Amino acid sequence: MPHTMSRMGDVLAGFHAAWEFDSDSVLIRFERGIRTPKLFQALGERRIPHEALADVTLAPGKRGTVVLHAVPRAGADPLMEAAAGQLKDGCDPYRLVLPAERETLAEYYRDELRALLPADTSPADRFLVPAPEGPLQFKAYDGKASFDGKSVSFRWFWTGASSAKWKAGDQTFSVADLSGVEWRSPEIFDGYLRLIRRPGSVVQPSQADQDPAAVVFGLGYGPVHESLPFAAAVLGAARTRGPVPVEAARPAGRRDPADIAERIRHLGELHGAGLLTDEEFSAKKAELLAEL
Repeated sequence: MPHTMSRMGDVLAGFHAAWEFDSDSVLIRFERGIRTPKLFQALGERRIPHEALADVTLAPGKRGTVVLHAVPRAGADPLMEAAAGQLKDGCDPYRLVLPAERETLAEYYRDELRALLPADTSPADRFLVPAPEGPLQFKAYDGKASFDGKSVSFRWFWTGASSAKWKAGDQTFSVADLSGVEWRSPEIFDGYLRLIRRPGSVVQPSQADQDPAAVVFGLGYGPVHESLPFAAAVLGAARTRGPVPVEAARPAGRRDPADIAERIRHLGELHGAGLLTDEEFSAKKAELLAEL
């Protein structure tokens, strides 16, 4: 007889989120307060089936807290697949932070939930957690990205788009022509969102600022709470179209001098805003100049 949690329907409330325990899933509801991470506010709530979890852990947190962590199975959640390990702990939607005095209660739920997890915790062969729903859109440094559930559109900004993108013109991609996405966090220099096109359709440039199937992030552009749910929604739609083919290698290429100048100007903006040290600015500028 399968194990069932003895207190179904219970709610465990922590900082910024609450977990509601059901017979086959955990419903995570995120707060909308001013201190709540913007990604949580954008997600609203997420239902995580037990079969999408590999483990549940409990560990000490910072400043008198404990952290209950539902560990997702690899390949089960399009949001975490798109994030590819780049989310900071404070923005991980699978972590519930609780006051340390509630550790005993947290241990109870950890043990009860662990008993409900499937024996097979190997990588999932399909997404088990729903992707964020569209329509979705956000502004990147070089264009506006839109997704209506069936196709992705990029409209270039004259102030940020490279000459290669202007020559290619505004772009629209059907999810049927995509095998996946590549998201590099905007909190990392040279962040971007790239649509991975199915092999045989076209050879994609290695640099995101040269690829008409990519938008690049920048200071204030493509924030995590907008670009990551967008990437997850596109990934979820693309994967439902069938098995993912092996991605063709992208050949390296040399950049146009005008595009190098644009990236150095953007680098200067980050440096001026205090997001890059003098050493980081000089090193990255040298890397860009070496590509001429």
